Amino acid sequence: MPFDLREHTADVAVEATGETIDETFAAVADGLAAAMCESVPEEGSRFDLTVTAESREALLFDYLDQLIYERDVRNVLPVDNEATVSGGGEEWRVDASARGVPLSAVTAREVKAVTYSEMALEATDDGWRAYVVFDV
Repeated sequence: MPFDLREHTADVAVEATGETIDETFAAVADGLAAAMCESVPEEGSRFDLTVTAESREALLFDYLDQLIYERDVRNVLPVDNEATVSGGGEEWRVDASARGVPLSAVTAREVKAVTYSEMALEATDDGWRAYVVFDV
């Protein structure tokens, strides 16, 4: 799941691609983890989460926001993300899981929030592309 961290004034942006929307959501989530921590140990256990929203873009925003919330509540860095996106119209859902690495095991930079600034989620000739800016 390829992603790139992009320079952005006072923030960090993640550009991610995937053959499917599922892969793209997971790649953006992995990019979020990479924005917080460069080296991730193998420890940690998986946890599941489900998020719903009224559009694909809102779903991506709410999913990433939920991962930041899980980080804060569970004191873990969500890595090795998996996502399954379903829905249409005004009902979208992502069923996801992540491996939660204890924050005590990593040196992590704080990402405060996901933003709608410059957010893009679009189908391409090769699959899907997402661009998300995070407030640090």
